[in-house]
Amino acid sequence: MPLQAFRAGGLAAHPLGGEVQPEHEQVQKAAGTELDAAPAHSSAAKESDVKRLVPTALLAVTVSLLTASTPAHASPAAGTVAGVESAAQQLLSPTPYQGWNTYFGLGGNFSEESVKGVADALVSRGLARAGYDIVWLDGGWQDPEPRTAAGDLQADRTRFPNGLKPLVDYIHAKGLRAGIYTDAGPYIPGKCGLGSGGYYQRDADQFAGWEFDAVKVDFLCGIAANLDPKTVYTEFAQALRNNASGRPIIFNLCNPVTSPDWGMYPEEQQSTYSWTYAPEIAQSWRTYTDVGFVGDIKFKDVLRNYDANARHPEVAGPGHYNDPDYLAPGLGMTDEEFRTQMTLWAAAAAPLVIGSDVRKLSQTSLDILTDPDMLAINQDAAGVQAVRVGPAGTTETWVKRLADGDRAVVLLNRGESPKVLTTTAASVGLSGARFTVENAWTDQMTESAGTISAAVPAHGAALFRVGPAAGLPGVPHVTAGLPRVTRVGADPVPDGYVPMVAGGDEARVEVVVRNDGLRPVFAPQVGLATPAGWTVRPLSKAPSELLPGRAATFAFAVALPPSAEPGAASLTATTSYEVLGHGRLRQTTVSAVVVAPAPPDGEVVLSHHRWVSATSGWMSPTVDLSVGGWSPISMLGQVYPTGIGVASPSTVRYYVGKECSRLTAVVGLDDAVRNVGPEGATATFQVIGDGQVLFDSGVLTRDDIRQVDVDLAGVRVLDLVVGDAGDGGYNDRADWAGLNATC
Repeated sequence: MPLQAFRAGGLAAHPLGGEVQPEHEQVQKAAGTELDAAPAHSSAAKESDVKRLVPTALLAVTVSLLTASTPAHASPAAGTVAGVESAAQQLLSPTPYQGWNTYFGLGGNFSEESVKGVADALVSRGLARAGYDIVWLDGGWQDPEPRTAAGDLQADRTRFPNGLKPLVDYIHAKGLRAGIYTDAGPYIPGKCGLGSGGYYQRDADQFAGWEFDAVKVDFLCGIAANLDPKTVYTEFAQALRNNASGRPIIFNLCNPVTSPDWGMYPEEQQSTYSWTYAPEIAQSWRTYTDVGFVGDIKFKDVLRNYDANARHPEVAGPGHYNDPDYLAPGLGMTDEEFRTQMTLWAAAAAPLVIGSDVRKLSQTSLDILTDPDMLAINQDAAGVQAVRVGPAGTTETWVKRLADGDRAVVLLNRGESPKVLTTTAASVGLSGARFTVENAWTDQMTESAGTISAAVPAHGAALFRVGPAAGLPGVPHVTAGLPRVTRVGADPVPDGYVPMVAGGDEARVEVVVRNDGLRPVFAPQVGLATPAGWTVRPLSKAPSELLPGRAATFAFAVALPPSAEPGAASLTATTSYEVLGHGRLRQTTVSAVVVAPAPPDGEVVLSHHRWVSATSGWMSPTVDLSVGGWSPISMLGQVYPTGIGVASPSTVRYYVGKECSRLTAVVGLDDAVRNVGPEGATATFQVIGDGQVLFDSGVLTRDDIRQVDVDLAGVRVLDLVVGDAGDGGYNDRADWAGLNATC
């Protein structure tokens, strides 16, 4: 259940999500070599978490996660809690469970018919066959009067006129399992929709009597009643395991409370503390707040939840798993971003629960969800969770030890431009001279001499299964790079930027091809395809062969017609090469490029000019209104008729094409933050031209504003950037007021 359902107060009560820094730093070189603590990724966790380095004991666990011949799981407690059988001993879910949940896709107003429709779709669309077999009712199934006079829970009598037992029977008849939702606290009208506090055994018996197979237990009522999660969850777990029917029921412990996202709470009440007790009583436990809002899942929050989930891999294992929240195809992310979420969740040995309405999913989303090689990595019998190898940053390597001794390797690109990413077999804990490299997403099988590389798009991730090679030499591991715009005219494209071109421009595009195999490849060639009307001219000569350990760069001049249509465009590279015994092989790689709209002209209210792209940490940027669109832009009591309202972190990008000379604005926190409370509401503002900082506000609070007056001479691409000031995005509603450009 999201934060909106907990915090009262209407519009102003909506939180603004922040970033999280991993507390557990996982840095490992080869087995038996030096291990160091590296800076954590992301900048907005609690200061105590940010500054904490890896404890020696935890580093030892990281080594065991990569090198042990049998799963290594460090129990967080001396023994099982009294009266509660260990979840690990029961092994109700030996591998991470899979299923679907009502919340993100159907919201809180689902019905018997809509749930049956999704159950049908799970079967007909092949998801059940791929393992997604739990149909899970989240909050909203209960009646406005959740309990009868006798004290029994009751379903909404309008939406579930037959009660829940016939629905469960229908789900079971489809060969599926059924899940249900409650809360660990007492029902408090206005604070939460349902609570089991005071009724644990009664409710556990009722869920078992209805023949549910899984239960999710929230903590909205629990935090409203100021309860201790460990105490009440342990009591609920005992009731669940002692249910009168003796029915095995998966227990998903779902405390989503985090600070500062929810306000300030003691560490023991937060989701980030669940790892200390949950493995002894539950099959899974949430490790951070919700991954997004209904219908609005952002890639940055997927990364935030993954990072928080990665803090304690040592407590995951067969039968008990860290839970970073639900999968979110079609709810705000691109297909590439969702494939990255799937890659990370698979490597994390996370439960795979679809949050979207599966009846509406695209075939691409279905293909991602059901990919057999990816699922095999998630469902690996060892139950080991991936750890990061090397430093955190825009690009990272994560590795998961598999039951047969192979490694699942993730090459992650958090950034905004394509990259060729590289690691080594030794770095992921393998030894030898030859290695098979199986691409889980493309099914390509190659052989490497020890280097593992991939061309990874922005917000993308490569997923490989790597193991020792034997027998006859295989196909060399050749990485065909994605087309990358390196210059536009005489101007270099700053690293990390989405490339932008305009009608009449000529751009330099490069494709890097590298051979990490044991044998040479011959006559490598690259062809580049562009939109109709664009012209391509090769700038480099192809080599006759590409030796092991070598790379070649293929460069092209790409010219756009003056009439090039603004919007998204694609550059497609086809790389081919000869391999002895295998003929001529081909790889196709595609990169996105943005064709800019016309630049501003004259004295322009920039908020009324077409931007190239715009992001907001919460909801979407709003023109001439505070973010969310419910109130005028207002700072320190003064209302501004024009501007842009955003939430941190945010980037609004304009193409000004060297046609503008000046930018003026007033920046600060919107007065709407005062309706929420004293927490949060800190931000930084930067004006960036072609990668260079032209203005920096420093940290602003709700009581600060700054005047902006910037020289834009010679600037092609203008970015208006809002940061969270290092304390997360809670209540950071920021304004670019009176945003005017002289062009």
